[in-house]
Amino acid sequence: MKAKSGAIEGLPASELISKRIVELGDWRGETLARMRKLIKQADPDVVEEWKWMGTPTFSHDGIICTGESYKKVVKLTFAKGASLKDPARLFNSSLDGNVRRAIDIHEGETVDESAFKALIRQAIALNSSKNSKPSKKAKS
Repeated sequence: MKAKSGAIEGLPASELISKRIVELGDWRGETLARMRKLIKQADPDVVEEWKWMGTPTFSHDGIICTGESYKKVVKLTFAKGASLKDPARLFNSSLDGNVRRAIDIHEGETVDESAFKALIRQAIALNSSKNSKPSKKAKS
């Protein structure tokens, strides 16, 4: 796993994410840690980043998803979620947007691990396919 430097505290992003998990100290930290582990299992080369004033972000050829924590929910927002197939219907938030989709996890809820890993792999494939296309040049 690769990690980009954190803009805050001079720590690597992976350490800042670990610190956030510990600071949460409740079901939200446990949930974020569990989802982070699943992301790493689905993609051992995932890049962890610390963006937007403290948002754990997971990338591979572009953003896969963010892992936000709120009072009553842990939210995993997939940057290009609207373009992903979700046969297990994990997406349950931000369903009206044209680009993003999110998974809101409330206390006591679990997520289908194999379906979640499949979404991660799909997001990576989508990012990789977009990055491998030749750039469009303007016609003269």
